[in-house]
Amino acid sequence: MKKVTLSVINISLIMTLTACAGSSYRPIVDTYGQDMSRYEEDLRQCQELAKQVDTAGTTIASAGISAAIGAAIGAIVGNSSTVGQGAAIGAITGGTSGGLSGNEKQKHIIQQCLSNRGYRVVG
Repeated sequence: MKKVTLSVINISLIMTLTACAGSSYRPIVDTYGQDMSRYEEDLRQCQELAKQVDTAGTTIASAGISAAIGAAIGAIVGNSSTVGQGAAIGAITGGTSGGLSGNEKQKHIIQQCLSNRGYRVVG
């Protein structure tokens, strides 16, 4: 029970950390020849737009699918304790992967939004 509780705490922590990291992204912008007096407001608006990506849903779905796969593998190769371990490892791995995928989508939205507003995003 202790290991399962610890895994749930780990999954919750991962989901919390990955849920909004991408929407606070500040890309590198070539400022040469740019009117930077509007940049902070444009960046804030683009970050708000990126928050529409459901990173929490992606994280939860990936964690659930990976937990099921991990549990199945644990059942095939071991006993009841390896089922739980496989599920926990799968959930953590899948949750992290899903969260990172959602963050990458958010970063892309911010970059594209700023580019559409005339900024030269270089990284």
